[in-house]
Amino acid sequence: MRYADGMRWWLVGALALAGCGGGDEPETMDSGDEVVDSGDEAAPDSGPPPLPACGTGSPEARMACVERARWEADLETIAGARPPGSAHHEAVRELCASRLASLGFEVEHHDYGTGVNVVGARAGTSRPDERVLVSAHYDSTPGCPGADDDASGVAGALEVARVLAETDHARTLVAACWDEEERGLIGSEAWAERAAATDTTLVANFVFEMIGYADDTPDSQSLPPGFELLFPRQVRRIEARGMRGDFLAVVADERHSAANAADLEAMGERVGLRIVPLVVSDGLLDSPATGDLRRSDHAPFWARDQPGMMLTDTANFRNPRYHCTGGQDTVASLDPTFATRVVQVTVGAAARALNP
Repeated sequence: MRYADGMRWWLVGALALAGCGGGDEPETMDSGDEVVDSGDEAAPDSGPPPLPACGTGSPEARMACVERARWEADLETIAGARPPGSAHHEAVRELCASRLASLGFEVEHHDYGTGVNVVGARAGTSRPDERVLVSAHYDSTPGCPGADDDASGVAGALEVARVLAETDHARTLVAACWDEEERGLIGSEAWAERAAATDTTLVANFVFEMIGYADDTPDSQSLPPGFELLFPRQVRRIEARGMRGDFLAVVADERHSAANAADLEAMGERVGLRIVPLVVSDGLLDSPATGDLRRSDHAPFWARDQPGMMLTDTANFRNPRYHCTGGQDTVASLDPTFATRVVQVTVGAAARALNP
């Protein structure tokens, strides 16, 4: 994830809201409430029903095909310092390309001048011009293993691609490994610009940005001052659980992605993954004061009125090893059960998007 003064996009958004001067604006900005049932944590129950056996008959059956061991093996391979130009950076790029090709994707090395995106596509059977995108960035900051940021996301995107490639879909599935995210979203910006110029139609866009770190210790999750003004119900949910860092945050644009965020939350209930949806209104997306909302590879798509969702463990608001500032961002520091559930819910929501 691109650094922006301690993930201050939440704080900037909250302060922008606080300065709006009252009226009905807080209700408009709290658009994420539309995909939250009550705003408060539900009473404990017997837990979700088990998933069906792995198969192709339903999104839930697809979710059951996710294999934790595959995610862990790819994570081990990908983790390691991989700034652009390094040997490991190139090796991970070729891993993305060879894996997607082996799964039947038509693979492009999208060379945009300063870097190379790897983009694979499996054509849809009846609506091939409509695309569902799953992606993560494969570069890291110099000198940092980047296990969470973003080896966890690349391994997740490859596992989503594997599971969904096992059957045909109405819409085209696109899987991408973006380059130069840490230098300013350069790779995803280049592809999004080209996609807009060629009228590429995206109907859903799932961006993995650090999906491997969870901590259920009380007060392991932090929030910047003022965040309760932006998403009060979500904050109440987090506070009700003792500020535990045990949830997936889904940052989505209201216009195109609210339904996909709702699907993710519904799928989370099936596997016991807590999801906090943060659905951002058009007015907030357009505000020049809230540029830090665009800290990952969903942002170039927002700028072009395309769908975009960032699925994240909230980076340095939870993980003290973010960018190796409080220790090395290593495989051993991550929670594979949490990450596997993130991959499962994405498979389920993407399967729904692929087959309307």
